[in-house]
Amino acid sequence: MALKQISSNKCFGGLQKVFEHESVELKCKMKFAIYLPPKAETGKCPALYWLSGLTCTEQNFISKSGYHQAASEHGLVVIAPDTSPRGCNITGEDETWDFGTGAGFYVDATEDPWKTNYRMYSYVTEELPQLINTNFPVDPQRMSIFGHSMGGHGALICALKNPGKYKSVSAFAPICNPVLCPWGKKAFSGYLGTDQSKWEAYDATHLVKASPGTQLDILIDQGKDDQFLSDGQLLPDNFIAACTEKIPVVFRLQEGYDHSYYFIATFITDHIRHHAKYLNA
Repeated sequence: MALKQISSNKCFGGLQKVFEHESVELKCKMKFAIYLPPKAETGKCPALYWLSGLTCTEQNFISKSGYHQAASEHGLVVIAPDTSPRGCNITGEDETWDFGTGAGFYVDATEDPWKTNYRMYSYVTEELPQLINTNFPVDPQRMSIFGHSMGGHGALICALKNPGKYKSVSAFAPICNPVLCPWGKKAFSGYLGTDQSKWEAYDATHLVKASPGTQLDILIDQGKDDQFLSDGQLLPDNFIAACTEKIPVVFRLQEGYDHSYYFIATFITDHIRHHAKYLNA
């Protein structure tokens, strides 16, 4: 599968690159960002995947989060894909900001006209890791995942649905219980249809309830002044309640912080350290 390099910039001794490729799962051209730390010049490094939120591309995280120094110091390859297929010419894909383009919700759609292209779950859990493992100096046995908002939801469900695949998981302001929030109801009804039992397969809170327990150690940061928290879009309390006595979660409610990348940049180093602890063990 041919990769086309779009950009390359030196950063903290490593290289921040962006590539484009033809996706088999999504049947369109996709871009992803990848940071190769200095250690990648001499050996294989662990891979840490970042999933972004609504409206984002591969650019938001690499230009706003300030993650590079910590990733460089801990020797982590960090991969940030786009948030949806692009340019599929599906009627309605660009009508709203919270459905369609930039809003793939990390599910495999089952409904027309979305099911042919909108397969972000399989893309981020299967196709993209295979592509990275084949083309870059990463250790396929050492992989972790994290994300923000819709991407925090994505990170949680990818880890919970694939026990043993990821060494660790963390999230910033994740959509924790999408079957009960407006964003989730809109996305899931469009991509997955009206049978709400199918929605639960992509809901972190329901996945925990159905899980026998896991070795995952979950870190979640949530801004206390996040408008989407007060609007009932994120519902972290439901997730934490489901995890009680099953899965260890460190949940940090951060006073005064909102939903933005200023919040992410403040605590990103903690998250990189969290993953490095498991990836470099």
